[in-house]
Amino acid sequence: METARGTGTEGWWAARLPPLGALGPFARDVVLAVATAVLMLLVTVGTTALAAPEDVPAPDVERWVLLLVAVQSLALAVRRVRLAACVALVVATQVALVALAPDMSVRTLAAFVAAATLGTTLPAARALRAAWSVAAVEAVASGAAAAVRGGGVDTVLQHTISAVVVWGLSVLVGIYLATRREHLRLLQERAEQLERERDARVRAAVADERARLARELHDVAAHHLSGMVVQAAAVERLVGRDPDAARAGAAWLRDQGRETLDNLRQVVGLLRHDERDALAPVPGAAALDDLVAAARALGDDVHLDRDGEVPPLPPLADVSVYRVAQQALTNARQHAPGGAVRVRLAAEAGAVVLDVVNGPAAPGAAVVHGERGGTGLAVMRERAALVGGRLEAGRTGDGGWRVRLHVPVDDEGGRA
Repeated sequence: METARGTGTEGWWAARLPPLGALGPFARDVVLAVATAVLMLLVTVGTTALAAPEDVPAPDVERWVLLLVAVQSLALAVRRVRLAACVALVVATQVALVALAPDMSVRTLAAFVAAATLGTTLPAARALRAAWSVAAVEAVASGAAAAVRGGGVDTVLQHTISAVVVWGLSVLVGIYLATRREHLRLLQERAEQLERERDARVRAAVADERARLARELHDVAAHHLSGMVVQAAAVERLVGRDPDAARAGAAWLRDQGRETLDNLRQVVGLLRHDERDALAPVPGAAALDDLVAAARALGDDVHLDRDGEVPPLPPLADVSVYRVAQQALTNARQHAPGGAVRVRLAAEAGAVVLDVVNGPAAPGAAVVHGERGGTGLAVMRERAALVGGRLEAGRTGDGGWRVRLHVPVDDEGGRA
C-alpha cells in the first residue's frame, strides 16, 4: 500500500508551506501530522475538562490517552512513504484507546486522513478492499476491547459502527478526489493537444497561402516585366528621334522596376517551395462585382457598395483586397448562413478600405460551429501585413461579424 501519490489536500499545503521551508511531500506530511496532533490534544483535553466528573478517567489513564492520541496523529507523517505502517499504527492506537477508556469515544482525524490516503493512492477497487478489511479488523478488535473492559452492548456497537463508517466513507472521499484530479489532468492534456492541433492547422494553412502567394507573384511579375520589355523596345527606338519621350519612357521603366522589386521583396521571404504550375491571372478589386454575383447565385444575401473613386492598386495589394473579401464571404456563409452581408470598398484619405459586415445567422440556419479566429483570419492578416496594411476583425453589436482591411496608398495610387 506504499506510494508517492498525494491526497486532495496536497495542493493546499504546497501553496502555504514553502515559506516554512517544507517544500517536499514528506515535509508537508510532517507538518500535517504535528498540526493534527496539537489540534487533537487540545480537543481531548477540552473534552475531558467539560465532561461530567464520573466520566473523567483517572489521571494516569488520561496521560496514556493523550500519548496515544499524539502517536496516532503523528503516524500521518509516513502516510505516503509507509502507508501500510501508517494504517497499522492508526488502527493499533485506536484499539488501545478503546481498551483504555471505552466510554470516552476518542476518535482523532488520523483515521479519516489515512483512509482518504488509501483512496487517493490505490486503484479504486483495491482501495475499497483495503479500507473495508481495515474497518473489519478495527471493528472486531475495538468491539472486543470494549467488551473485555466491561462496556455494554451500546458501547461495543458504537466502536464497531464508528470503525466501519470512518474507514468506509473516508476511502470513498479519497477515491473521489483521485478521480477528479485524474479527470482534470486528462482535460488539461486534451486542451493542450487541441491547441497543438489548431496551431498545426494554422501553420499548414499559412504555408499553403504562402505557396499561393508565390503563384500570384508569378502573374504580378509577368505582368510588369512584359510591359517593361515592350516599353524598353519603344525607348530604344525613341532615343535618337525624341529624347524627351525616351526620358519619359525610361522614367516609367524605373518606376515599374521599383514597384516590381518591392512586390518581390515583400513575398520572396515567405516562399518555401518552388511553384512551377502555369496559372490563370488572379482577380483583383475590380472583380468584386463578379465575386458578389457568385455569392448571390449561391443564395447569399450580399450587397456591394463602392464609395468614392478607388485608385489603382499595386497588383499584390489588388489581389489581397479580392482575397480578403472572398475569405470574409466564405466565413459569413459558414458561421452566419442566411444573414445579410454588406461589402463596401471605399477610398479614404491615403488608403483603400474594404469592409465586409454580416449580420447574425438566420433562425434555423445550419451554422458551422467553431472559432472565427482560425486559419482564415490568420491568412487574411498575413495578406494585410504583406502589403503594409492592417486587418481588423470582431463581433458587431447585433451579434454579427465585421472584417475591415485597410490598405495604405500614396497620391498616385501606389502603396504608401
